[in-house]
Amino acid sequence: MSRVLFVGFFLLLISLFLHWRFLSVTRAPARFTRTADALLVVLWLCATIGFGSGVVLDPSWARVPAFVGLTWLAVVLYLFLGTVLVGLVCTVLRVASRAMGRDSAALRLRVSRVGSAMVAVVSVSAVAYGLVEASTPRVTNTAVSLGGLPPEFEGLRVALVSDIHAGPTRGAGFVRTVVDSVNAQNPDVVLLDGDLIDGTVDLVGADLDPLRELRAPSGVFAVSGNHEFYAGDGGEWLDFWSTLGIDVLRNERTTITRGDGAIDIAGINDATAPAPYEPDLIEALNGIETDRFVLLMAHQPKQALEASDLGVDLQVSGHTHAGQIWPLRYLVPLQQPSVEGLDTIDNTTLYTTRGAGAWGPPVRVAAPPEISMLELTRG
Repeated sequence: MSRVLFVGFFLLLISLFLHWRFLSVTRAPARFTRTADALLVVLWLCATIGFGSGVVLDPSWARVPAFVGLTWLAVVLYLFLGTVLVGLVCTVLRVASRAMGRDSAALRLRVSRVGSAMVAVVSVSAVAYGLVEASTPRVTNTAVSLGGLPPEFEGLRVALVSDIHAGPTRGAGFVRTVVDSVNAQNPDVVLLDGDLIDGTVDLVGADLDPLRELRAPSGVFAVSGNHEFYAGDGGEWLDFWSTLGIDVLRNERTTITRGDGAIDIAGINDATAPAPYEPDLIEALNGIETDRFVLLMAHQPKQALEASDLGVDLQVSGHTHAGQIWPLRYLVPLQQPSVEGLDTIDNTTLYTTRGAGAWGPPVRVAAPPEISMLELTRG
């Protein structure tokens, strides 16, 4: 609850800034200001509820205001970026007018008013597009050429699903959409690569019930992401997933076979998992045959740095959302070696999925959600 209260206070400060920047600075009419302020209060309350939904508030009633409030935060992001741009233009006008000995106050007020109106329209339009974009994850198909793949596994179809983030704004209906899309592809194996939820088992667990219906002849496997640990003991989530018929890999591996061929699927906990759940790839690979092909599930792409040193052939990851909301994708390389799609980290092939859901705002701008179908081939 303390985290929600802190976030609520921070969001209140943002609301006060928006009042100052878009109403006071532009000298908006009093009648418009009163209406806008009332709307800011409602949106502030909804956003605060959004951060509590699934953690301390029951999504059964909190999901609707959470959806509105967290969507508003995406609008706030673009309002902020637009405000910076308008502010730069006004600063240039101020400096130029002083150099020429002129008074630009009236011009700057006009630019501020027109610019602010344009920023508001563009922000709302971009987020409206992002809501539609995020509503239904698309199935993407990628062929992955791998030199060490046993011939028996030529054409293996792998469904990779990550970052559903069920809870605050998306419930069982969204999860069922993901499950139906995966099953329609008739995959040989399904990999759930973490961050399936945001919230506690008590409040959000029921939203994952459709995962029971995932079907794949070689199995359904899962590893933790970072969000499984945000609402408490992530071990509870891993235990719960096991009740859904999912094979949860906790720094361990399993072997799947096709004819006379075999490959190992290893899974490690998220890079930021706290004790006693720290990732341990050495333990997961302990005793492995040196010539055995290894497919590693690791939530964060940066875990491929260690994987390459230990001879992993293919790592599949999520976490990045490809930035989720443009232009945030340009910040991802500050933390991760790959943003999306196929990449190579030394001797390891890495595939990073954009993820099926969205964290925070249920919005995707220039980073469409995906269910990744990988077809493994011998290179």
